[in-house]
Amino acid sequence: MRLIFLLGLAGFASAFSLRTTDPMLTLIADDLGVTVRQAALLASAYTLPYALMQIVLGPVGDAIGKSRLVRLALSVLTVGLVLSTIAPSYGTVMAGRILAGAFAGGIIPASMALIGDRVPYEERQIAISRFLLAVILGQMSGSAVSGALAEAFGWRAVFGLSAGLTALICAASLIGLAREVETRSPLSIAEAQRRYATVLTNPASLFVFATVAAEGLLIFGVFPFVAPVLIEHGAAGAFQAGLTIAAFAIGGVVYSAVVRRLIASLGQWGMMKAGGLAAGLAYLVIAFPVPWPVVSLAFLVAGFGFYMLHNTMQTQATELAPTARGSALALFASSFFIGQGIGPVLYGYVSTHTGFAPLFLGVGALTAGLGFASARLIRRR
Repeated sequence: MRLIFLLGLAGFASAFSLRTTDPMLTLIADDLGVTVRQAALLASAYTLPYALMQIVLGPVGDAIGKSRLVRLALSVLTVGLVLSTIAPSYGTVMAGRILAGAFAGGIIPASMALIGDRVPYEERQIAISRFLLAVILGQMSGSAVSGALAEAFGWRAVFGLSAGLTALICAASLIGLAREVETRSPLSIAEAQRRYATVLTNPASLFVFATVAAEGLLIFGVFPFVAPVLIEHGAAGAFQAGLTIAAFAIGGVVYSAVVRRLIASLGQWGMMKAGGLAAGLAYLVIAFPVPWPVVSLAFLVAGFGFYMLHNTMQTQATELAPTARGSALALFASSFFIGQGIGPVLYGYVSTHTGFAPLFLGVGALTAGLGFASARLIRRR
């Protein structure tokens, strides 16, 4: 429990800084003199380096130890958030977000891999769901706090708060995780290639990674556009956007409270199907001219469905290659965040030409079928 608590704090810091930009993109755009579409790229500036650095950080965690990697990543994340706070221009804010995202990528996958090392498979999905609760709370508070704080004190205050919280959590991890004893192994390109080859020899791996990439693209790719979407549904601005994104996280909190019961009643494959269907139907609702509180409720349902699907995929990923678990979780997270990083770029183009209603119709329909298709393909292998 002490280990999961400390890892949960680290995951909280990573998730808090990830979701802070989404509700305040219109404020950042106005202050820095750029378009909302350009401001939305700040989300990709965090998520794409997060994804791509996994290729490096996964083998590093296997070699130097996952707890050491978590401590290093928290330290550099703090520096990146400080730079984002004091950056004078759009380009320098972008640079700060790139640095922060690149090393935030060393936290959550390494933490889940360490839980995989310590917890038997029968209890692992429950343990990961407890860790996931801290990550969800980070997403929820990052979204809710940033919307309200940005309207009152400006967007730089949000990045400053994120930097301060991460610095405190970094200090706690440097003390608490120093007790973890992990064996070290040589760190080399050849050894990294061997570990990745071990992961990819499992025939289920590619389907697991493709599923989480689709999750990131379909479910999280729309998050940077929540504020302009809500304006079309009658909302006022960043505060309502923060509440709506927080509602998605509340759905995850509800999932964490009932996960043991869901596993007993549906099993892992049933959870994948039901989760994708729930998230997809929720997004379909948003395509219609409903009031903004209904949109917020739809995001809550989408969050519940997403975590049903995603937590199951996380547990599957911890068993793809037990001898190279850090590398397997790195590829898992990389796939997920590549999807998230592509989403804002793709959806910015689509929404400019079609509007948001057709976008949510397409995303909702594809998400509804994702769990069914993935469960069938992964189970067969």
